[in-house]
Amino acid sequence: MNKRCPHCDLINHYADPTCIRCGRTLGESENISSNPHFHKPSVAKRVTVCVLVLVAALLGFYVSLIGSADGLSPNEAARVDAALTVLEKQGFSDETLLLRGVAIFRSTDNWLNASVKKENAYAATNFPFEIITVYQDFFKYSYDDTERAAILLHESKHLEGKDEKEAYEFVWKNRKRLGWTADKYAGSVIWRETRKLTKEYSPALFVCDFNDYGDCTD
Repeated sequence: MNKRCPHCDLINHYADPTCIRCGRTLGESENISSNPHFHKPSVAKRVTVCVLVLVAALLGFYVSLIGSADGLSPNEAARVDAALTVLEKQGFSDETLLLRGVAIFRSTDNWLNASVKKENAYAATNFPFEIITVYQDFFKYSYDDTERAAILLHESKHLEGKDEKEAYEFVWKNRKRLGWTADKYAGSVIWRETRKLTKEYSPALFVCDFNDYGDCTD
């Protein structure tokens, strides 16, 4: 505790008997704490500040992902839109809603994708940021709008937080509904690769001896 001089208001050391400025006695002076208590913010206020900082960090991360990749060209955007129209016409309304209303499409890797080795050369999804990158192979090797729709249908499952197994299973089980069937697409690079990867991720779909190739979904 320090002592305030009642005559000149100078703060003196607690052991001083007299004020060093005016020389008056400090015996009756006001005691002043040398370590004043600072007001602490409430728990609610601290939680609010933490939440705001977290939101700002996530927003900055999201903006950096979008800003570090190129958007689709007008021609690429038109072909993606045509594929989404196929999905819509075939009754995949929930998936189309996600792809049209939530997803942001880019044509090149953002900084996060560039740092990770990719297994799929056609498209990639950043969940939960809902960013879909469609690579040049998406346009180069796809046979038509229906085949591009199959790729986007796969990515729509990732938008929902599904893993590769669930995404491949969903597309393969719904290929007839989509109109993506072996009689037209069996020779396609994307068909063969999708079938191969579906079998790797979900081998249980291919153990039916009574069907060609053991495919239980035929």
